[in-house]
Amino acid sequence: MEFTSEQRTFINTFITEINNGDAAIFAGAGFSAPVGFVNWKELLRDLAWELKLDINKEHDLLSIAQYHFNKFKRGKINNKIKNEFTSLKEGSENHKILARTEIDTYWTTNYDQLIEKTLESEGKTVEKKIRNEDFSSNIKRKNAIVYKMHGDKDSPDEAVLIKDDYETYNDKKELFSTALRGDLLSKTFLFIGFSFDDPNLDYILSRIKILLKDDTPTHYCFFREISETDFKDPEKTDAKNNEDYLYAKIKQELKVEDLRRYGIHAVMIKEYHYITSILSEIEKRIKRRNIFISGSAHEYSPFSEVEAIKLLHSLSYKLAEKQYKIISDYGLGIGSTIINGALDFKLKSNYRNLDDLLLLRPFPQLPTETLSLEVLRTTYRNEMVSNSGIAIFVFGNKLDGTDVIDADGMWEEFEICLSNGVVPIPVGVTGGVSKKLWDKVTTDLSTYYPDNAELYKAIEKLGIVGASQDDIINNTLKAVNILQKL
Repeated sequence: MEFTSEQRTFINTFITEINNGDAAIFAGAGFSAPVGFVNWKELLRDLAWELKLDINKEHDLLSIAQYHFNKFKRGKINNKIKNEFTSLKEGSENHKILARTEIDTYWTTNYDQLIEKTLESEGKTVEKKIRNEDFSSNIKRKNAIVYKMHGDKDSPDEAVLIKDDYETYNDKKELFSTALRGDLLSKTFLFIGFSFDDPNLDYILSRIKILLKDDTPTHYCFFREISETDFKDPEKTDAKNNEDYLYAKIKQELKVEDLRRYGIHAVMIKEYHYITSILSEIEKRIKRRNIFISGSAHEYSPFSEVEAIKLLHSLSYKLAEKQYKIISDYGLGIGSTIINGALDFKLKSNYRNLDDLLLLRPFPQLPTETLSLEVLRTTYRNEMVSNSGIAIFVFGNKLDGTDVIDADGMWEEFEICLSNGVVPIPVGVTGGVSKKLWDKVTTDLSTYYPDNAELYKAIEKLGIVGASQDDIINNTLKAVNILQKL
């Protein structure tokens, strides 16, 4: 997908907020729509029928819910909520992408449990705030918190749905209002799944404006552009359809402008599936800050041991200096030098946290009762590689008896890279498996890399025999830096 300048600006800004720990998601009904979340009109359709009303003729859906409550009380509404949302089992691709990022704050008006379930499926510890009582305790070392400000399907009697619920919200759920105010002041929100013409809209916008007045930070939402193809009613003339289109387009432009009063900047998209493309780009760009270094060396030919250690130390130091996060499996003859390079930068620069620069995952050395050592190591490799966006391959040999042979684990890591969309950068001049991988990628660069002449040149130079250490490091970093922008 080719992104507009507006979309790229949003992507760059939101990536910065995620990396700083200041990003938050606010999910509306449309966020869960692709997996079967019913909109308000469908949720209330048969309830309206019981009132002898036609839901297609109604616009004030909140009143429909209140009218039904007035006549039949809460029982049927509660059953409706529980039955409609229990069938939702697995989150959409958008749920999964966000769950894989480091975003730790989620607000939602949805009754389903897709956000928390998807986060948990990614191995995260999730704290949920559904009732006021939930604010009295906190889960230690949590990875994410989900505020369900309109309730949950498992407690339908407390769900916010009718006018009475909205009118008494500030009194009954004051703690949610306080927490929302704090997050709106301190974080950058991305609103996903709000049509901005449903009953939740007025409430959400009014809360932002009331809580923050004119000091609203910048937040974002996705807005699907009005299209002429949306107005092809066969029962109307072309002129009438065009008139409806122009009217809707003007109204949308006014709505987008009005949202800025609340600090919400609309990111315009042609189709809803473009949201997935934008979120995927954000995930890809974030992961490319994580550099997996694959390597193994019993001997360092064509370098001496001193030269090899100097090269690896300098490479690790330079990556840390650029604030890339290095992921290492502590490979033979490689791991300790990689660690020392990142640690050296940390100590010389007083960098705040080594964990932001280095992630170590030493391979298991013994099988478990149920898994062989081979399976365990493959599992570890998949986990390490999938958390990165770029993989640098260096050297690649090991001792087998008295023979020095190729490190077959590096071939496996290369294949895992390809299956996970991780870009491989083999430093061919270091020999071993790295040289063979360099031969493989340089025979068909367009298969392994985005179309970029400067990137191709940098990769090709990594196989030049006799290149200086400075050239090797500079071309490796050049390739890594270019990939951040592609």
